[in-house]
Amino acid sequence: MKDPVMPSRRAFLRHAAIGGITLLGWPHRLTWAQEASVTAGPLKLVFYTDIHARADWDTPQATLQAAAAINAVQPDLVICGGDMIAEGYILTPDMAAERWGVYRAMHEAIRPEPIVAIGNNDLTGIEPPPGFEPAADPRAAARRYLHLERTYRSFDCQGYHFVILDSIEVTRDELKYRGFIDAEQMAWLKDDLAQVARETPVIAVSHMPLLTGFYQMTEGLATPVPSNRGLVDNREVFEAFAHHRLLAVLQGHLHVNEMIRWRDTTFITGGAVCGKWWRGDFHGTEPGFGVLHLRPDRVDWEYHGYDWVSRRPTTA
Repeated sequence: MKDPVMPSRRAFLRHAAIGGITLLGWPHRLTWAQEASVTAGPLKLVFYTDIHARADWDTPQATLQAAAAINAVQPDLVICGGDMIAEGYILTPDMAAERWGVYRAMHEAIRPEPIVAIGNNDLTGIEPPPGFEPAADPRAAARRYLHLERTYRSFDCQGYHFVILDSIEVTRDELKYRGFIDAEQMAWLKDDLAQVARETPVIAVSHMPLLTGFYQMTEGLATPVPSNRGLVDNREVFEAFAHHRLLAVLQGHLHVNEMIRWRDTTFITGGAVCGKWWRGDFHGTEPGFGVLHLRPDRVDWEYHGYDWVSRRPTTA
């Protein structure tokens, strides 16, 4: 896909300074300034999300091709934004095992080893087939396959503080789940940030978007974001970062490459490794991943495709 003509850095920053800017399905490359940091060094970060791993349609080969493309970037840090497997919520843990095996092969091929956020498809047994009981703990299989004690956590790297959120609340209603940070996790988040110096740049990762213009751009300005497509308590979550330098929010779930700038925070929706659920491009975003190059005074973003030709039958 040919890259669109890009605005100048000066023009982008001028418009961004006015308030917010939304770039849906675009850009492939962009640079913006950040307040110079004396504590944070350069860091090349790959963010990939929405793999929807499964065993058919040659997707095991696709995921390994994506892993090779990620490794070719030679990142310092790799973060996965969730939905590692496809449709776990309608499968029992045993039924989902093959899909976890496909994802684990990709995960283990990537260097350095990815740090993961959990997505809605990674929860198993929310609504299993007839004759099977719903899982008592839909996160149990994901924790086991990903070697996680807890599905939300934080860590520091090269002077940056990273916060990995678990943004899925199981509702067991018609929508099955919604985007929500519960009281226990919110208390943890506030306590975690209380121990971070205010000048430290912070990056948050959430499968469910905190901020998106996808529905307004594709369905009309007055269209609300459905509760299972974004964080319904996004304002409370954003407010928790009010006294910190929230440099960026990396988010997934919507399968588009979207960027929104709001109050010195850049919200990046990172496309999808599977594109349109293994059917090719989705709203102008090809299957791929993002590269965020953090520098002391600026940030560079690039969206990379990996030249996968869809093998999914049109009837599937």
